[in-house]
Amino acid sequence: MDEKVASAIAHWGPRFTANGVTPADFARVTSSVERWPDWCGAWVSVGEQHEALGREALAEGRLRSGGEHLAQAAAYYHFAKFVFVEDLDQMRDAHRRAVRAYTDALPHLDPPGRRVEIPFEDGALVAVVRTPYGDGPFPVVVMIPGLDSTKEEIRSTEQTFLARGLATFSVDGPGQGEAEYDLRIRGDWGPVAEVLWETVGQQPGLDRDRMAVWGVSLGGYYSVRVAAALGDRLTAAVALAGPFCFGECWDGLPALTRDTFRVRSGSATDDEARAVADTLTLADVAGDVTAPTLVVFGRKDRLIPFQQAEKVHAAVAGSELLMLDEANHGCADYSPWHRPRTADWLAARLGGDAGDPTAPTLAKSGA
Repeated sequence: MDEKVASAIAHWGPRFTANGVTPADFARVTSSVERWPDWCGAWVSVGEQHEALGREALAEGRLRSGGEHLAQAAAYYHFAKFVFVEDLDQMRDAHRRAVRAYTDALPHLDPPGRRVEIPFEDGALVAVVRTPYGDGPFPVVVMIPGLDSTKEEIRSTEQTFLARGLATFSVDGPGQGEAEYDLRIRGDWGPVAEVLWETVGQQPGLDRDRMAVWGVSLGGYYSVRVAAALGDRLTAAVALAGPFCFGECWDGLPALTRDTFRVRSGSATDDEARAVADTLTLADVAGDVTAPTLVVFGRKDRLIPFQQAEKVHAAVAGSELLMLDEANHGCADYSPWHRPRTADWLAARLGGDAGDPTAPTLAKSGA
């Protein structure tokens, strides 16, 4: 097993199984890959098996199963490409497969979802909206993935919000997912925040007056940026594993992460990418955040040092810090310790329901 394969497994293994990959498939695929150039193809091959199950189920009218299989296939295709930037053609093909499988799954998810395409500068942002069963409008959580994650990866986190009567609006921002080819990573998310605010307000079933933002990893940085830009228009914010200044973390990042950032920031060299990373800082905006903010972090994070979370907490007035002493990056290895708590925290502030799941709540009525 070469160094890059070992790095991917060591840094992100729990994330795969927390976000849609079965433990058996994870073991089967990773044990078969010895060279990094074979990584993407190995995951695509298993993704094709799950997609075939989904297509067969849809053809037989088993729509729920079809949606579940296709969403799982999308996760496998996503993990084929997530940091595979050494062969961009192969990466992009795996990404197309992920988007197609997930798009076809959306009408059959529980609850269903729909795509929203948002013109932005020289490209477009793409989001997936899902609402609980029952009559809206519903409070909404704008969900922002990280450097190497996309809207197709965060479905399991969506479910914790949906179960509490909160709609989800999961978006690929600049440098992420479907937007990564035309729009580069940027430190200033003020313009992004404004277009998201306008788009949420135009969507049926969503209550923009009860809107929160949640982000993971680099998305945790973006979530604070969105909170700073929207000010008192935003009801709450969650930053999971996000840096205070990404440039301060650069020397400790895995090579796969640095390479991915270089490509998605449009940088030609590592030095250019480092310079862009230095622009991803909250130093000039953290004081503008007025919404209640929850900072979630793992003390054993091997990508972003836990001191970065302490800086965010200190800079955002009134914020709360949930530090998990044994958790790694993104806290996927300790997801039961933070996902339900985060969803309850947001439900309490947005008007969802963190109580009895058998009661006739927003999430259950009409189901």
